[in-house]
Amino acid sequence: MDEVVSQILEKQVLSAAKAVEDKLDEQISALDRLDPDDIEALRERRIQQMRHAAERRAKWRALGHGEYTEVPEKEFFSAAKASERLVCHFYRDNWPCKVVDKHLSILAKQHVETRFVKVHAEKAPFLTEKLRIVVLPTLAIVKNAKVEDYVVGFDELGGKDDFSTEDLEERLAKSQVIFLDGEGPAYAAKQAAATKRSVRQSDTGNSSDSE
Repeated sequence: MDEVVSQILEKQVLSAAKAVEDKLDEQISALDRLDPDDIEALRERRIQQMRHAAERRAKWRALGHGEYTEVPEKEFFSAAKASERLVCHFYRDNWPCKVVDKHLSILAKQHVETRFVKVHAEKAPFLTEKLRIVVLPTLAIVKNAKVEDYVVGFDELGGKDDFSTEDLEERLAKSQVIFLDGEGPAYAAKQAAATKRSVRQSDTGNSSDSE
């Protein structure tokens, strides 16, 4: 069985490498056909894209993105209006909420496009009543100043407190409050899981054929 799995993985790796090689060959051929003016235009466009990205990240950081911070009740609405995407953790001082704190602290640094904050539920009675926060921890997912979704407790994360940062990242990505660009932890984990499934399915198929 190990030999079969090894052969399948080797084929997948070779196939992926061939696809990357073909893509690079195509890009090199395209570059060879460019004249100096085309190359300069591409360079200028790339510089503009990089400058725009840097300005956007600077704006986000000025709004508090990139860090996981606590805000008082009265600042919640201004924070929600200032940032296009916001994840707010309603918490109290207990173990489940500390677990969520740990994961959000990591995600805040990885996803600068979104602001991550927390509000002490017992110190925000008006807000918790208005948003109907009952179970803690609860994550309110805010986009364009509107609460569009909630992650309540751990039910959607396996039902236990040993869920991974990638599990929470993928759940938030489903609500489109964070972006996965193909390089984040959740994307890598998802790709790895897909590869494992493919190997198991291929191995099962080979076994049934032999029988």
